Amino acid sequence: MLVPLPVALPLLGVGVSLVLGHHPRVQRWVSIVVLVGIVAVAAVLLVQADTSGPQTQWVGGWPETLGIVLVADRLAALMLLVSALVTLAVLGYSIGQGMTEDEEGAPLSIYHPTFLVLVAGVANAFLAGDLFNLFVSFEMLLFASYVLLTLGGTATRIRAGTIYVLVNLLSSTLFLISIAVVYAATGTLTLAHLAGRIADLPDHVAMMLQLLLLTTFAIKAAVFPLSFWLPDSYPTAPAPVTAVFAGLLTKVGVYAILRVQTLLFPDSPLTDLLLWASLLTMVIGILGAIAQSDVKRMLSFTLVSHIGYLVLGIALANRAGVSGTIFYIVHHITVQTALFLIVGLVERRTGTTSLLRMGGLARVAPFLAILFFVPAMNLAGIPPFSGFIGKVGLLQAAQQHGGGLAWVLVVGGVLTSLLTLYAVAKTWAVAFWRTPEEAHEALVTLGHQEDAVEGTRHRGHVHTASGVVSTGDIEDARRLGGDGDERSDRDFHQLIQAGEDIRHLPASMVVPAASLVALSVALTVVAGPLFAYSDRAAQDLLDPSSYVEVVLPDGPVGEQP
Repeated sequence: MLVPLPVALPLLGVGVSLVLGHHPRVQRWVSIVVLVGIVAVAAVLLVQADTSGPQTQWVGGWPETLGIVLVADRLAALMLLVSALVTLAVLGYSIGQGMTEDEEGAPLSIYHPTFLVLVAGVANAFLAGDLFNLFVSFEMLLFASYVLLTLGGTATRIRAGTIYVLVNLLSSTLFLISIAVVYAATGTLTLAHLAGRIADLPDHVAMMLQLLLLTTFAIKAAVFPLSFWLPDSYPTAPAPVTAVFAGLLTKVGVYAILRVQTLLFPDSPLTDLLLWASLLTMVIGILGAIAQSDVKRMLSFTLVSHIGYLVLGIALANRAGVSGTIFYIVHHITVQTALFLIVGLVERRTGTTSLLRMGGLARVAPFLAILFFVPAMNLAGIPPFSGFIGKVGLLQAAQQHGGGLAWVLVVGGVLTSLLTLYAVAKTWAVAFWRTPEEAHEALVTLGHQEDAVEGTRHRGHVHTASGVVSTGDIEDARRLGGDGDERSDRDFHQLIQAGEDIRHLPASMVVPAASLVALSVALTVVAGPLFAYSDRAAQDLLDPSSYVEVVLPDGPVGEQP
């Protein structure tokens, strides 16, 4: 059976990669072969799940209902394929970055095995047919992501990694408590069993289990107000690490919410609660994005904001909403990953991700400007891109649902899309459109803001003639607007004047980023078939009888304790 291979292949690759720790070139090829193999297996599973129904495999030699079951239905197979394509592109990008950067900053002997553990954890989460195996998947992700997040060992990365680990340890502890309570109440952790047994529990017990699981997965998915950790954790990591985190890790949390809500609690959608969470996640996330002066932080806040769209479809609990969420997950994984990879290219070209210090990229690097512009407009939902199609599908689902709160979400969704356009357009105007000279002059002017505005300070911000500016930005401008000798102490204009700007980006970094941009555009071309597939997957989720029957062909075994 093919079902275990997306988990087994990367774990086998981990062992081989560790043995070959002193042969980085061979490590690279091992990782590439493994990921290409996963793409091929995921593509076959997607076709099989669509034509023949869910594919299952009981592993470990245990009797059925006691062992670990892996299930590849339409949703899981689609997520496997998209995640495999994205991780393959990120791997290619990171290999290019490792070839051109100091090995001490990105040690391939550590990077490749850890990256493959991350890939195995993501695949296992999508295929998990029981809650404990899903917990194991999250722990694999936590271990691998902490190592990747702290690569290089800088103080900033260690601090961000510590916050990340503490938050995820909290959510893992909560998940373990939830699993214990679920098992105590039902006597099983297999999702197919739970689909029937939770319905027989008293309402207050079922509600407690639902809220425990939702809270756990909401932390993983960065749903407001449990999203505070993400904007401070992701931007500090290397570009390929940030890209794979942004593209996949939060989506694993969203996937878990979608799976649990539709399979275990179909009669308790908690629509109002999730709609409010969706609205607040969208609006507060995008308000944070437009206030940022760093491109990575801006994208981190848009990541949080657009999780709100995914929660919207789950909250509506109708076929159109769930279908829209599935389509939008695919769109968002590709676009968000592509944007973070491109920002990594911008950082390599300019030496910074701070909007204060860059400008003129549309003139000095036009291809890089195009690479940023296309997914940025896609993220903002500009027609005819897939972001527009996905948002329209979700907003139409809210309209079909009806009710005052649903219409508030329609307004909130449109507002969030417009503010996303404002955030990326501001980034484009500052980083790509204005000249490096204009950027330098603005930086020097900002650095000359004096304490004459002492009475206008408020919560770390200063009201100046140029508008509201954070005190951190002013201090950064004073330090960077001078004539420092280090490359990190100069803005882009000064690097150009000194002839120290990097004018040629490695093709091994540009090609993977461009490939993801092309994939995001291709989603627009195949939007019809993809939406039709998403609709079939949504129907499966809302009528999980085929899922239960294929996992338990002889019916549920054993009685509830």
